[in-house]
Amino acid sequence: MSEPERADPEHQRPGRQTAAGLRALSERPIFICLLLLLTTLAVYWPVGEDKFISYDDPLYITSNPHVQQGLTPASIRWAFSTGYAANWHPLSWLSHMLDVELFGPGPAGPHLVNLLLHTANTILLFLALRNLTSAHWRSAFAAALFALHPLHVESVAWVSERKDVLSTLFAFLTLWAYGRYAQKKSGGERGEPDANVPVRATIRRRGVPDYFLALLFFALSLMSKPMPVTLPFVLLLLDYWPLGRMPALLSPAAKPRSVKFQLSGIAPLVGEKIPFLALSVISCVITFWAQQKGEAVATLADYSLGTRIDNAFISYARYLGKMFWPADLAVLYPYPERWPMVEVILAIALVAGLSLAAIRFGQKWPFVFAGWFWFLGMLVPVIGLVQVGIQSLADRYTYVPSVGIFIVLAWGAGAIVTRWRRAWFIIWPTALLVLGACAIRTAIQLQYWQNTERLFQHTIAITRGNWVTYSVLGSYLEMKGHLAEAADNDRKALQINPDSANLWNNLGCVLIKQQQATAAMKCFQNALRLEPALPDTHINLGLAFEQLGKNEDATRQYREALRLAPTNTLARNDLANVLFAQGQVDEAIAQYRQTLRTDPKYAHALNNLAWALASQGQYPEAIAGYEQALRLEPDNIMFHRNFANVLARAGHLEAAAEQLTEVLRLAPDDADAHYALGCVLEQLGRRAEAIAQLKEALRLKPDDPEAKQQLEALGAAAR
Repeated sequence: MSEPERADPEHQRPGRQTAAGLRALSERPIFICLLLLLTTLAVYWPVGEDKFISYDDPLYITSNPHVQQGLTPASIRWAFSTGYAANWHPLSWLSHMLDVELFGPGPAGPHLVNLLLHTANTILLFLALRNLTSAHWRSAFAAALFALHPLHVESVAWVSERKDVLSTLFAFLTLWAYGRYAQKKSGGERGEPDANVPVRATIRRRGVPDYFLALLFFALSLMSKPMPVTLPFVLLLLDYWPLGRMPALLSPAAKPRSVKFQLSGIAPLVGEKIPFLALSVISCVITFWAQQKGEAVATLADYSLGTRIDNAFISYARYLGKMFWPADLAVLYPYPERWPMVEVILAIALVAGLSLAAIRFGQKWPFVFAGWFWFLGMLVPVIGLVQVGIQSLADRYTYVPSVGIFIVLAWGAGAIVTRWRRAWFIIWPTALLVLGACAIRTAIQLQYWQNTERLFQHTIAITRGNWVTYSVLGSYLEMKGHLAEAADNDRKALQINPDSANLWNNLGCVLIKQQQATAAMKCFQNALRLEPALPDTHINLGLAFEQLGKNEDATRQYREALRLAPTNTLARNDLANVLFAQGQVDEAIAQYRQTLRTDPKYAHALNNLAWALASQGQYPEAIAGYEQALRLEPDNIMFHRNFANVLARAGHLEAAAEQLTEVLRLAPDDADAHYALGCVLEQLGRRAEAIAQLKEALRLKPDDPEAKQQLEALGAAAR
């Protein structure tokens, strides 16, 4: 019997050739990179239409004068020298400044930059894992989970979290460069270091550029956000797996009596990490200084050590829960007064049990050990033992730590397929189903980040006792002019936290705008009872007294604010306004001048000083003041209107008409501006134009007696 004929590869059926070609293409890194790129952009693309959020975004971007300047020598110096926002992350500040240079002040550009950074991080993670392990599809699955997991929406959709995605970019570059260094140092073979070449000799010959490149990327990562201070620990985990640089620990024959031998093998690896650890220590010192300076670090009186430990274990458990069931994700999770002891015990048991399991199975499945302790270690800086802020945990904190769990899942699935080949038919559909579910859930979560109101209403709906959320929503609604709703949210915040001076102050500000000065005054007095040394609250109480016609009381409040903060330009400007209203013009002018010596670009103080000077007939200096104010705020309608008034009084009618024309360009339906322009045109002898302006004023304000009277004086019909 003849041997069966074998298929000639060159004469295979076209279908088989196509399938083989597609399989070969799918196993090329460029294919996975392109797939990750397109998928991430497709899911996250709506983020480009989101608005800025009224929580941290004003602090970091929209109301930050240094950022709004763009990249200037002064702003760059500020970025490297400041501890503003209770952090030192100069590269993040520079990236926000670059956004302003490239895209202007709007939110679309910064959001798209965040998305591009997240996409780059995804691709870098895939390439780094593939380079470290040579596992193509497992690396792709871990990277896809990173790209699409809903917990990462906060880091991408929140422009203030630029520090998160930017720091991760450099952290993943650190992993990539370190992997290249370690592989070259081991002769290119993972897990098989050259036993004949001493470690110190090897480092001089192989991988030195990659080592210092990794060190540089790590420094840049810390300069973007200090959270990766535990990355040297992750590098040591990578030495264990997948780099296999600890053969004594990986060997099944390793026993307790060989501990000395094991430590002798680990010591050189720890020595390699000393420069990285030195950078971490420096970053920790600078960060602690910045957070202490910004009064962001909670004391033991705020949160006891026991409370912090309880919350740390609960947070680990909650992070795991949200990774496997990402529902009810919020921008802020309030810190509870006390966790139930049963929950604390269960959380401790969970973390301890999983840690022991990772150690127990670390030799058989080293990726479990490396992935689990990656997750635990990367969360240490933000787990709450050093409590910064008021949150008990935050979705954004999982951005890099989650990779450890993704590694366990991806390589765990691969291990199952390796042992039971038929499991392939279950693993692949399950993996696609998980990624699809993540993509859908991420798309839903992105919708909440469209604007402040939607985000914080969602957070209120899924959290309890969240007074900060009510406060932020109240401030946002106040800014939008929805004063009744703003006051309602401020009152709800006070019901939860009645001992907050800031909340009483916020409610008082809304009541002032509602012309409820008496109620506002009581709010400010409550705030000062809780914290007497708040300059802004003294200023606001002064405004309440002004609204009630009690100028002497207002003056005392402004002077007290200046005693507490002598350089407070708002207090000095308001004091000058009261003095001017009381007829003390000379002293008011002196106070305005002092305000401008402190802040020469305080446009409203320039406007007020110019008005006061004009009241004394000092028109040249008043005109110069208005010109300077309008250079600072060229679209300020009030400035143009006041300038026109002063110009008309000084006899510069043509210039006054130009200013009023500018008012109408900015506000075409301003009846008072039409009336004022009509009066100026009449004085210039431009009767027809004056009549047209007065008629327009009367059309917009039909019951305006002055417009009717002026038209009658010009011999024109009112209608």
